[in-house]
Amino acid sequence: METGLAGKRVLVTGASGGIGGACAREFVGEGSRVVIHYHEGRERAEALGRELGGAPIVGGDLRDEDAVDELFRRSVDELSGLDVCVAVAGKWPEEDVPLWELPLERWEATLRANLTITYLTARAFLREVERNGHGSLVMIGSTAGLFGEAGHADYATAKSAIVHGLLLSLKNEIVRVAPRGRVNVVCPGWTESPMTRTTLTDPELVRRVTRTMALRKVARPEDVARQVVVLASDELSGHVTGQVVTVAGGMEGRLLHHDPK
Repeated sequence: METGLAGKRVLVTGASGGIGGACAREFVGEGSRVVIHYHEGRERAEALGRELGGAPIVGGDLRDEDAVDELFRRSVDELSGLDVCVAVAGKWPEEDVPLWELPLERWEATLRANLTITYLTARAFLREVERNGHGSLVMIGSTAGLFGEAGHADYATAKSAIVHGLLLSLKNEIVRVAPRGRVNVVCPGWTESPMTRTTLTDPELVRRVTRTMALRKVARPEDVARQVVVLASDELSGHVTGQVVTVAGGMEGRLLHHDPK
């Protein structure tokens, strides 16, 4: 099926990671022109740029609004505009800490590394939308924002804010400057990535984490990226906005499989 994304100008933040990199590959596969953003993964971003035929890469810490503005300035210069933005960048705090032990410093750092950078990215893109009169924004949430995540209330709160308040506000705001502009969210569940690949080689862990999922397997980054492409496409999703697509194998907030011990 034709996506209509050939020639579209796309910025993918966090493209040095598993999901972001997969998104960049899928868009290039559809004939889009892509800018690859990275923060700490410069070598991975450079390798991806070479793989994708010399796609431009731009580094920057998106917790800093000046860095975000510079990213968009350089992206617009590289592509002569932007049609699509995929806000993937974020950070999972690895240590499991219950709320009563959670330091304020980590709480604020996690919100800044997930919610604030998504706000800054969305703001910068919507400024481009205002100038151009069109655009599609796809933000990356998480099943943690839908079901919660014990030991990671900070991360779950940040993703929940993206999935609910931010999404539902932006889908109404974007049409003030672009009558057919759209904003949507993809929420991955357990997904293979450079961050989780070592952990998810443990069959016992996979067995435990998939007990709430109808499909008892973890996602590949490509599973998430293809849903991003569908939502970004005006051909496939031109009348879809303010929606959350969950890529988590039918995950629910309850046990679906009662494995014998």
